[in-house]
Amino acid sequence: MKILPNTLHWLKSGKAGIGLLFPAILVIGIFISCEDTLMEEVLVYDNDFSGEDLTGFENGKFHVFNGDTVLGYFNDEKFKLDLSGLPPHNTIKVTINLLLHDSWDGNSDNVGGPDFWYLDMDGKNILRTTFSNSPCESLYCLYQSFPNNYPRLHKPKTGNADTGLPGRCQYAQIPGWTTRYRISKIISHSSSALELVCGDALKQENAANPECDESWSVERIQVSTMTVN
Repeated sequence: MKILPNTLHWLKSGKAGIGLLFPAILVIGIFISCEDTLMEEVLVYDNDFSGEDLTGFENGKFHVFNGDTVLGYFNDEKFKLDLSGLPPHNTIKVTINLLLHDSWDGNSDNVGGPDFWYLDMDGKNILRTTFSNSPCESLYCLYQSFPNNYPRLHKPKTGNADTGLPGRCQYAQIPGWTTRYRISKIISHSSSALELVCGDALKQENAANPECDESWSVERIQVSTMTVN
């Protein structure tokens, strides 16, 4: 799939600039220091799924959450996105707006967890972490690993972009049971193609209806090529 023409569509629509509003980036594979110079950054893919475009996707699907069409929902599943025709570059940035619905249990090691979510690029694991939507009290707290890889410990919803969204199913219409995260990863990359895989490994031995118990969706995916000297 040649994606540059689609990029022009997103640029004209005014959506391409949104990524510039979020400067916090987790860096994996390279370190851009004050001695490095960003020579060029090109937004080559931007999909908020409002146009229901699944070009390049394997196991892509849609549902409506909180009034918007999003990618998903997923439970014990993964999707793959193949992009080709990337311009010359030595670094790539992938940004994903991720929605975690209902009762994610984080690092808990029991019948309900741990609940993993992962991101792979070109067959290499970039992020394997856990998320928790559980309330955290002094005597009871189901910790998560994000924004780090498992098995680090952070309080539920650490690093979130929004915690006020309702659940999708088990806690539908109840604010606070879907958490939005904006995940950005920068890696060394020079190929004209990119394979992006996102998936989960959920443990739900105590759930009568696993898909209603916990799931996840994606609001937006953005990919930029970068040249760093």
